[in-house]
Amino acid sequence: MDTYDTMDSNEHPWLGRLIVVGLFLLAQGIAVMLVAFVALLVSLEPGWSATTEQASLLQPGDAKSGSLLLKEDGAYTEAIRLGIDVDITVSGPTLRARVTQIFRNPTKDWVEATYVYPLPAGGAVDSLKMVVGNRVIVGDIKERQQARVIYEEARRAGQKAALTEQERPNIFTNSVANIGPGETVLVQIEYQEPVHQSGNEYSLRLPLVVGPRYNPAPIVQSVDFRNDGSGWGATNSDPVPDRDRISSPVLDPARNAPVNPTSITVRLNAGFALGEVKSVHHNFKVESPDNTTRIVTLADGAVPADRDFELTWKPAAVKAPSVGLFRERVGDADYLLAFVTPPAAEQAMQKPRPREVVFVIDNSGSMGGTSIVQAKASLAYALSRLQPTDRFNVIRFDDTMDVLFPVSVAADAERVGEATAFVSALQARGGTEMVPAMRAALTDKPGDASMVRQVVFLTDGAIGNEQQLFETITAMRGRSRVFMVGIGSAPNTYLMTRAAELGRGAFTHIGSVEQVEERMRGLFAKLENPAVTGLSAKFSEAKADVTPTIIPDVYRDEPLVLAAKLDTLAGSVEIKGRVGDRPWSVTLPLQNAAEGKGLSKLWAKRKIDDAEVARTLREMTPEDSDKAILALALDHQIVTRLTSLVAVDKTPSRPEGEPLKPSELPINLPAGWDFAKVFGERQQVPAQLRERHADARNQPATRRPTPAAPDTIRLPKTATSAELKMTAGLILIVLALFLFVFNRRQTLLTDAA
Repeated sequence: MDTYDTMDSNEHPWLGRLIVVGLFLLAQGIAVMLVAFVALLVSLEPGWSATTEQASLLQPGDAKSGSLLLKEDGAYTEAIRLGIDVDITVSGPTLRARVTQIFRNPTKDWVEATYVYPLPAGGAVDSLKMVVGNRVIVGDIKERQQARVIYEEARRAGQKAALTEQERPNIFTNSVANIGPGETVLVQIEYQEPVHQSGNEYSLRLPLVVGPRYNPAPIVQSVDFRNDGSGWGATNSDPVPDRDRISSPVLDPARNAPVNPTSITVRLNAGFALGEVKSVHHNFKVESPDNTTRIVTLADGAVPADRDFELTWKPAAVKAPSVGLFRERVGDADYLLAFVTPPAAEQAMQKPRPREVVFVIDNSGSMGGTSIVQAKASLAYALSRLQPTDRFNVIRFDDTMDVLFPVSVAADAERVGEATAFVSALQARGGTEMVPAMRAALTDKPGDASMVRQVVFLTDGAIGNEQQLFETITAMRGRSRVFMVGIGSAPNTYLMTRAAELGRGAFTHIGSVEQVEERMRGLFAKLENPAVTGLSAKFSEAKADVTPTIIPDVYRDEPLVLAAKLDTLAGSVEIKGRVGDRPWSVTLPLQNAAEGKGLSKLWAKRKIDDAEVARTLREMTPEDSDKAILALALDHQIVTRLTSLVAVDKTPSRPEGEPLKPSELPINLPAGWDFAKVFGERQQVPAQLRERHADARNQPATRRPTPAAPDTIRLPKTATSAELKMTAGLILIVLALFLFVFNRRQTLLTDAA
């Protein structure tokens, strides 16, 4: 045997070397493959997708940036994520919006997700689709209680279901039941809304976050029962009976990464040559297919849902069109939408009357941060615009209230200076007791009745007892006119617009300090010039159901907007009114109306709003108002406080016996708010925040906001996972094995030589 081996080695000296080289290359190749596999395993991050992914147990040190974790029995798992995509198409005077909410469950449990979110108060929500895998389930409008019963039955049966409910005209709730482990469910709603016009500027506003609401404590009235059996007892009164349904857990931005990433696309078809297109609160990029069309997207990709998106555009011409007329045929009726801008006050040659102006400023905790800066700057500007012939007063409120002067005083330099110093010293704190402040402002003490009385109310409107405020305005408005100034990145626009409507005034929004002078100048143009009053509309041939039923006054640069349902599109409509002391009229031939989209929905939504206002003004009983609202909502398929959208997948998906965990998704604190001012000193994230998370990991790193560390979870730089250690150990074992074989073979060959 020794002789044979020696001869074989001598005859083939290259064979041994080849074996050595082969073993060496094989060992290196396997090692490289193992290292590459580990690198891939460590670097991969989950993104939005509809693929199934079973959640693994995590430790705080293993969490990806921006993760929201829940802890159970000492182990952490990722919580539900939410992504939002908004696509808006503007067609002349109206817009159609599609909002897609992407619920992804990376946990190992079956879950039910609930998300409270805002929509424009003037939007008519009419469509719901639920997408599960390759199945699309279309929702139906039902009476609210019936829709809830259908949803609960599907929930218990293990079927996937979605329910869209209105809590306020600008607050909605989406509930999605039976999202399986690793599953993604898409819920898509659509709404129709009119475009807003002010002077030469058109705009749309997309609310993205519901600011935390201040809800006054319930008032408990009680009496002792008498022994005579007279029946006296205790009564309870809650100004916000649905407080739980309009409140969501709010993440502290100093301790949690932003959640609910949102992408927005606006397809702007103005119907006229476009000039400037602007978004104050978001970076955006624009494509211009032609001179009447713009496609607007966010320059930074998906952004956190922490402030409203506002887009404004102007015509290329010096002046915007002063008249617009649009029609839509649905069923056996024609629907009309008319825009008419009355002449400016200069044309009326009306000398402004002296005014009594009561300024009210909200300095509650929700106004902390940049909001109080904006409010104080706005009020300082307003004080500087007062004329010596005017009288004024200033009221500030949180959960307390101060009235600067016992009665309104002359706007001389000394009093204006005193008021300016008073305003500049204000600090944000406390609750938001808005109703007492409104009562004080509307209290009309004896004075010069020839003066125009105006209330200018600066607030973010972050209260839940809106109806109490509306009833106060209705009962006490007298000759006063209420002008609402919305402050901050996410004001309660429903409260602002309805309060201004009931107070026969106007609403202005100021979202940043840079907007203060421009927006306050526009407000004072309304305050200082006469409104167009005594407005009426008369159709020459058509029988028309017009909304609003009682046409409100229109202020400078505001268009009069009428919607009507007609039995025939024939003849004309004549609009009359007075600008100051002078009569004004205009006649619109109906045959000149252009094709519009969604006008029947807008007419129905405004009729529903009319019924709500008539209920507040006590011109309709609650029963008659509800009856009218329900009929309109069912006929035109619109979500209201009495109707909801429900979609149910008929195929059961959750196995019988598997528990269903409810998860209430969190929202961001509105941009510019101070968490400590709203919720007190920083504390641990409440337990109800546990099962929720959304991230924007599908976006490039440069397009994502830099996340902050989670509240109770620290991510040490030196943390190493157990899986990584085990894999590294395996690599070393394999390398050692191949080195042993290589060295052993080398020794044998040397001995043989």
